[in-house]
Amino acid sequence: MINEAAEIETVIKVNGLTRRFGNLTAVDDISFQVVRGEIFGFLGPNGAGKTTTVRMLTGVIEPTIGSATIQGYDIRKASILSREHIAVVPEQANVYLDLSVWRNLMLMAELYGIPRDRRVSSGERLLEALGLLKRKDSKARELSKGLKQRLMLCAALVTEPEVLFLDEPTSGLDVQSARLIRKIVRELNADGLTIFITTHNMVEAGDICSRVAIIDKGVIVAIDTPGNLRSMVRKRQYVEAVFREHAPPQEKMESIPGVIRLESDQEVFRLYTEAPGSVATLLGVLTDSLGLELEQLNTRKPSLEDVFLYYTGDGGIE
Repeated sequence: MINEAAEIETVIKVNGLTRRFGNLTAVDDISFQVVRGEIFGFLGPNGAGKTTTVRMLTGVIEPTIGSATIQGYDIRKASILSREHIAVVPEQANVYLDLSVWRNLMLMAELYGIPRDRRVSSGERLLEALGLLKRKDSKARELSKGLKQRLMLCAALVTEPEVLFLDEPTSGLDVQSARLIRKIVRELNADGLTIFITTHNMVEAGDICSRVAIIDKGVIVAIDTPGNLRSMVRKRQYVEAVFREHAPPQEKMESIPGVIRLESDQEVFRLYTEAPGSVATLLGVLTDSLGLELEQLNTRKPSLEDVFLYYTGDGGIE
């Protein structure tokens, strides 16, 4: 998360960035800023424009219109300088399959001009941290997808970046690899590294991101801290109830003041409301008046997944 002791400084500034492919607008007039020392999450469904945005910011493709700067350098007018202190870990690992793990790492460091002593010590430290030191002499083609992704992260970090772009870093990985990468990301950020991460993993984003932007159909529909986004979607709060033996009639539960919608999943009932405390109390009163008994009663705040579905139109409540 953001180091409060550090002075707030804009590292990435995006203004009206747009990318069209023929008649298709993949990214449509988006604007946002990323400050130094934060983990900025870029969330969206597949095809929403996440990867296209990263490819524009990192110089792989040019914007159709709009502008962006990284550390003050325009990505179009000063593209080399804007990329000088960034590193990118793409979703699909693109390591050199016929080179060893160690040679992959050293080659990347050499390309970035990292002095030999520093790249050797840094390479060993990174391989140890990501559980690859014992595989340093193995060919990259012998690694599993998870280990290749770890190698990609090592290769990015050995270049000593100031800004790290991670595109779906844990997509398709085993639980152990995904957990380790999230742990490393937190540690890197605690040491001051600014991280831009694209993902559709809501739990991951909620756990590690300082702020998140939600993009849908090429447009940013919301941007804030995970906590603030959850609190903004008050209609996704609900009271969760499980009854012993019998439940009150659904029409009576729906008529409780403040209930927006009722959903049931066999024995579990969810009463969506902006006032969960009041609804929980009234549900208890209703249950007692009918001679019934509650087995469980909980109030639930919306998850980041609820927020995502609300803003992308796949679960919003009118």
